[in-house]
Amino acid sequence: LVTMYEYDVIVVGAGGAGLRAAIAAQEAGADVAMVTKLHPVRSHTGAAEGGINAALREGDDWELHAYDTMKGADYLADAPAAEALTQESPEEVIQLEHWGMAFSRDDDGRVSQRPFGGLSFPRTTYAGAETGHHLLHTLYEQVVKRGIDVFDEWYVLNLAVSDESRPEDRTCHGAVAYETATGNVEAFTARDGVILATGGLGQVYDHTTNAVANTGDGVAMAYRAGVPAEDMEMIQFHPTTLPSTGVLISEGVRGEGGILYNDEGERFMFEHGYAKNDGELASRDVVSRAELTEVNEGRGIEDEYVHLDMRHLGEERILDRLENILHLAEDFEGVDGLEEPMPVKPGQHYAMGGIETDEFGQTCVEGLYAVGECACASVHGSNRLGGNALPELIVFGKRAGRHAADEDLGAPRVPVGRTGESEPGSVEPPVELGEPWAAEGAVADGGAAADTAEAVVERTLERERERVERLLERDEGTQHADIRAAVQRTMTENVNVFREESALKEALVDIHAARQRYRDVYVADPSSTYNTDLIQTIETRNLLDIAEMITVGALAREEFRGAHWRKQYQERRDDEWLKHTMVSWSDGSPELWYKPVVLEGEAGAYEPKERSY
Repeated sequence: LVTMYEYDVIVVGAGGAGLRAAIAAQEAGADVAMVTKLHPVRSHTGAAEGGINAALREGDDWELHAYDTMKGADYLADAPAAEALTQESPEEVIQLEHWGMAFSRDDDGRVSQRPFGGLSFPRTTYAGAETGHHLLHTLYEQVVKRGIDVFDEWYVLNLAVSDESRPEDRTCHGAVAYETATGNVEAFTARDGVILATGGLGQVYDHTTNAVANTGDGVAMAYRAGVPAEDMEMIQFHPTTLPSTGVLISEGVRGEGGILYNDEGERFMFEHGYAKNDGELASRDVVSRAELTEVNEGRGIEDEYVHLDMRHLGEERILDRLENILHLAEDFEGVDGLEEPMPVKPGQHYAMGGIETDEFGQTCVEGLYAVGECACASVHGSNRLGGNALPELIVFGKRAGRHAADEDLGAPRVPVGRTGESEPGSVEPPVELGEPWAAEGAVADGGAAADTAEAVVERTLERERERVERLLERDEGTQHADIRAAVQRTMTENVNVFREESALKEALVDIHAARQRYRDVYVADPSSTYNTDLIQTIETRNLLDIAEMITVGALAREEFRGAHWRKQYQERRDDEWLKHTMVSWSDGSPELWYKPVVLEGEAGAYEPKERSY
């Protein structure tokens, strides 16, 4: 049986990272297809506001950018990945400019750069406050121009992976996807590689800047195929989101000189000593904790938020550089940013962790790559700097696309999979973890024991068709929305900015209960066309795995590093915790282990120092 769709490289997801990967693979001579649950320009990259960090000017260089990135990461990033980002970002920004991206410009015609949190030089290039929107459209134009096949509104259900007992011996041969318009489940065979570019996982929280589509699908699929998830506890809470919706207010507001005030009109970042030098432009984890501390100590406005004031910047500058921020504040909070301060509070924003990869986007499973927010190379360690997400998309998207198309990029310096240097971890959960009923024997979920690539793909296709049928046949039970809401509630309450042991354990109990209920899940909509209820039911299973990985990692890591704050452990403990948290699928439950951080880069070793702003 020949599958209908066969390509050299299949890219799953069509945001910034996926589009850039597809372009690079096609340029390297591969026959490429993109399979994506959203139309490419609907991807969440379009919501990125702030900008793209690149050392473009005199007085700045990639070494400074790499140092800022490692410090921002609180030394949990891998130096070769951070250096790849900072070395290649300038040429990628120039490439975007040549492709027609409309960057904001200074009076002398140069591309503008603004200050951002945690940067030692104003190196954030931007396009107003809708940089991601322009990036997405610029890259999509290139995909259309090159005639790359795009299967949009196709939801990838699972990866077709072979079934050796060690993940390092497995090969990914393709993916199986559900076509939203018809309800057909079809297979996509990849001769050379599958690149996961599925974005974030914010829907595991109820107050998030992420779109409804950000359900961590890629991380969950790769995890169940045997690829370890790395540093999942490292979740970024952005300091400035609108209280009613979680809609993001760009760091660009503070980059241009916006000021944070508490209920008493104090400029608390300075006055209460949270960041004596950088104030509002300290790194994101520092500012988020400061705001919540103000609220918790009774100095919040309406006991919930603080004020972000940009009125003093003047109408001309605001309209030139931050115009869409005015619309967001007006539409969602009824506030006129030219006349009054905007209410803001921290909201879940970004996952620093994700699918373990090396600096070329390769995972430990042959032929499987991951790039962008779903991947962990690790560029961001325990805290990402604002303006470092968009360059990650284009730099690592390009690298993975070229590598998947069989271009020789040299030997990677970030190891993947279990090596001699990994050490076992342990955690004492209050309940049984995982889906103990999921798998018998050491198989990848959906993996197929077979000699040929065709047989593996065929077996996965059969299995996914059965799963969809099973979900649609049931006519009673629990609806996924109740299960999802319960998970989002417990994560927002118990696995937020401030973390305590008892609360983390409570979250695991709640996730376990949600898993039990998921066994009786049913899809109320019986239709075979545009069945979003079915898709969201499958996404909810992914969210269960994601929530558990985040919480298990957070419970195990007994220190305070970057975005990971623990009440009982108020310092960073390098002697014991300067290592990556790894979670592997083991017969349905998460197995915890650790691997060393690579601090050795071209610019020498990055010595962990005390982190202050």
